[in-house]
Amino acid sequence: MNAVEIVTLLVSPVHAYEGRPQDGPRPDPEPAARTEVTVRAGLGLVGDRYFGRPAHRNAAVTVFDAAALDDLAASLGVEQPLDPLLTRRNITIRGFPVDQLAARRPAPGAVFALDSGAGPVRFQANRPANPCAWMDVTLAPGAFRGLRGRGGVRCTPLDDGVLRLGPAILTLE
Repeated sequence: MNAVEIVTLLVSPVHAYEGRPQDGPRPDPEPAARTEVTVRAGLGLVGDRYFGRPAHRNAAVTVFDAAALDDLAASLGVEQPLDPLLTRRNITIRGFPVDQLAARRPAPGAVFALDSGAGPVRFQANRPANPCAWMDVTLAPGAFRGLRGRGGVRCTPLDDGVLRLGPAILTLE
C-alpha cells in the first residue's frame, strides 16, 4: 500500500487539444476540473470525451504523476508550479511513480487500485500516455521533450466507483 494524494481530477466532454498548438486550445464548454469523478468499469470516467468509446477502451483513463511536473519545472528553470490540469490527464496523483506501471511491450502493464475513501477502484495500466507538442504551448517551452517517458499511463478501469481529491491509497496487485 502506498499513501498518495489525488491532486487533480479532469473530465472533459471535448478534446481541447485539436488542430495546431499555435492556435491555442479549444475552451471547455464547462469546467473540466472536478472534486469527484464516477468511474465505470470498461468505460472510463462518466462525462469524459473517451467514455464508452470502443477505440479508447484500453486508454479511457489517463493517470499522471505530479512529480513529473515538479522535475520539469526545475529542469526548465520555471519558478512557478506547473498546473497538472494543463496536461489534460484525468487523474493526477502525488506520491507514486505511475509511469512504471505502463507496459513497455504489447502485454498489459500492472493492475493497481486507488481508494480515496469510497472503496478501491482498480485499473489495468496499458501503455504510456506520451506527451504531445501541445505541452510546449500550455505548460512551458521544452515541456514536450521534458515529459518524454513521464507523460503518465493510459488505463482501463476494472471497477465501478468514485474517486475524490485528497488523500488516497494506491495498491498494486
